[in-house]
Amino acid sequence: MLNQWLQLNNQESALKRRLKDAEAELDALSYAHYPKLREADIKTLAVDDKWLAELDKRIHGEMDRISQALTRRVKELAERYETPLPTLNDRVAELETKVNQHLQKMGFAWN
Repeated sequence: MLNQWLQLNNQESALKRRLKDAEAELDALSYAHYPKLREADIKTLAVDDKWLAELDKRIHGEMDRISQALTRRVKELAERYETPLPTLNDRVAELETKVNQHLQKMGFAWN
């Protein structure tokens, strides 16, 4: 088992090196291509591909957060008002009667 782990660990290290080398090569190719870009291309990259994408991501994130908060609040209100008021009044009257009976047994007069 230890030999298998060692082999997999070595493979992981090799793959990480290959990934790092590939990223460095991609960076070098990108930096070499920058001087060839026109102003319109730069604006497209900066505004459309970077800023607008980030704004879109943040807006959708905020919309999701608000939607979840509203859903949570609706569920909270639905649970709170699940029992109709007449039913609650009946339950309160029932409990009040029990409390008054207990108070009378203890010697307290309660009206």
